[in-house]
Amino acid sequence: MKSIEVVAAIIKKENKILATKRGYGEFINMWEFPGGKIESGETNEAALIREIKEELDADIKIDEFALTVEYTYPTFHLTMHCYICSLKDSITLLEHNDAKWLEKNEFNTVNWLPADIEVIDFLKNYL
Repeated sequence: MKSIEVVAAIIKKENKILATKRGYGEFINMWEFPGGKIESGETNEAALIREIKEELDADIKIDEFALTVEYTYPTFHLTMHCYICSLKDSITLLEHNDAKWLEKNEFNTVNWLPADIEVIDFLKNYL
């Protein structure tokens, strides 16, 4: 089974968190925290800044490390390093087909990717 290592941004604005809806691939139309694969020789932080620029055309400030999620999907194992971030500017959806700012009581209103559910559990205690 192949393993994939990714980074994800938990973008926080006041008491809300940004959720993005996948616009492509195996998990199209499911909700996730934006981010992507770490390239060879890249730090987690550099990968996250690059991925958010590519996916949302936005610059972020990485505020703190949140958690690492290990999740095994049917066809691959995912290691996802998650960081609490803040936006330096607005977003433009380049790879997603929707985005929402969710308050804690709204987290369960979208269909999250399975690995992201552990992040939601973390955020319920963090916020």
